[in-house]
Amino acid sequence: MAEDTIPSKDHWLSIGEIAHRSGVAASALRFYEDQGLITSRRTAGNQRQYQRGTLRRIAFVQAAQRVGLALAEIKAALDSLPGDRTPNRADWSRLSRSWRGRLDQRIAELERLRDDLDGCIGCGCLSLQRCNLYNKDDQLAERGPGARILNVGIPGEL
Repeated sequence: MAEDTIPSKDHWLSIGEIAHRSGVAASALRFYEDQGLITSRRTAGNQRQYQRGTLRRIAFVQAAQRVGLALAEIKAALDSLPGDRTPNRADWSRLSRSWRGRLDQRIAELERLRDDLDGCIGCGCLSLQRCNLYNKDDQLAERGPGARILNVGIPGEL
């Protein structure tokens, strides 16, 4: 390898430096790495080092999470980039356009939640048989007696 193609020592950042600069905890960075969202190399002392471009990938992951994407969806988006490269402005623009419908759906769900909230608070009991937020039209009764797992993140989905 030619000497001018070898990255300088400054090109690589330790996990502590990446955590500090990105505002993401080192434990989250290790998790992101386990999920295949970012990659590192190991030093002779087995310490993680990240390329500077990892900061952009982390910012991409955080922005996509704020949109409401699951990590698996974010990984699929990153995997769609050629050569496993760092996302650029054009990549973000292309990918974010594909998420627009999802955002519109979330906005509509939040508006429905807001509109149903007044009636729910009015009942005073959060009835599992009648509650429009947790068990609209007593849908859980179809699954039989006993406790049920409630998906409180998306109204109407059980």
